[in-house]
Amino acid sequence: MPKVVLSWGLNLGDRQQTLNRMSAALRILLHDVRASSVYANEPMYLPDQPDYWNGIILGTTTLGPFALLRQVKAIEQALGRIARERNGPREIDLDIVAYGSLILESEHLQLPHVSVLERRFVCEPWLEVDPEAVYLGRIPGSQVRISEYLPTLTDYRLVKVENAAVLF
Repeated sequence: MPKVVLSWGLNLGDRQQTLNRMSAALRILLHDVRASSVYANEPMYLPDQPDYWNGIILGTTTLGPFALLRQVKAIEQALGRIARERNGPREIDLDIVAYGSLILESEHLQLPHVSVLERRFVCEPWLEVDPEAVYLGRIPGSQVRISEYLPTLTDYRLVKVENAAVLF
């Protein structure tokens, strides 16, 4: 079974309740799950919105990449995601960051996720759940060790949310 990395983020609604419902839904799709701490951070792209909670979920799955994408999008819908402007506020956002060593470019899915290396809110929690994490890049044979790359991200700091968790 391929190892998959999912990132999640939200900044609207009852965040802990949404995380509880998200983890319950993902338990059906993922095995051998590890979840990062919950991190708070300022919005990266559109500043005039509430701070985000973000994290990473690492696991394995029997689903193919497109089936996993369909299921992840269905979970977003079930959790009340409303389509708004890109990078705007959201009830939940789930992204497939990596799917094993697969490099894929399609209209609906790019693997590994194209924005990983610009996002501390992905890299730091990913490193927490997988100290050997490697971003395979978009070009076959290219790779970046997250532990070596993370110190170059100087944009902002994440803060652990002590009274929140994603439980599996």
